[in-house]
Amino acid sequence: MTTRRHHLAALAALTLLPAASRARPSDASNAGDAPAARRTLLLGQTGGPHAAVDEAIRQHLTRRGWAVTMAGQDAAPQAAQGMALVIISSTVAAKNVHPGWRQLAAPLLTWENDLLDDLAMTGKRSGADYGEAEKERYLWLVNAPHPLSAGLPAGAANVYVKQAPMSWGKPGLGAATIATLYGQPEKAAIFGYEKGATMDYETLAPARRVMFFLDNASFTNLSESGLRLFDAAVDWAAGECASDQTP
Repeated sequence: MTTRRHHLAALAALTLLPAASRARPSDASNAGDAPAARRTLLLGQTGGPHAAVDEAIRQHLTRRGWAVTMAGQDAAPQAAQGMALVIISSTVAAKNVHPGWRQLAAPLLTWENDLLDDLAMTGKRSGADYGEAEKERYLWLVNAPHPLSAGLPAGAANVYVKQAPMSWGKPGLGAATIATLYGQPEKAAIFGYEKGATMDYETLAPARRVMFFLDNASFTNLSESGLRLFDAAVDWAAGECASDQTP
């Protein structure tokens, strides 16, 4: 993960990037043939040290019926045209991510904590408003009735097979906080915003926004409960939950 700050003016820019930086369909995704409601764009660092983890995520989503288009970290928001969901992996170098994703009128899920302020999902202070815990294994579920809780009961949830880093943030008042780091209630590990909810900087969410707790390599370390929460984050962000409601 890379720390940097964009000026607010730059966040509003929507300048197009060269075509070479746009999304490239994966040979296995057949994204163009899938119904629009089942198409997702996955941004990651192409050829980076954790590219295999992003590929594992693509394969998992494909098995669940999603048509996944892979894109490089510098893809422009126009690459999301026709997509039901955008996912930004933490394998991206945050300084290379286009600022226009903040205004994207499509659902977005991320676990790159260093993007949370740029997406207006948290405040600006690294280590205070967002960050990463080095060694964690448990979450504390605080909003069990919410679809993002994947039907798990309130209280402690073992979400990793072994200890690993977890991303966290301090969301704005309009968020539904689902889980916090175990023993650290001020650090939200899963939270979501409905479309129109107030995020940070008095910004209204242009579509659903979800923060998940992964880091670069921890998707393959998820326990059964952790994977259930991941699937719930994908489904709720895209508006696919059978019990899709916010209590």
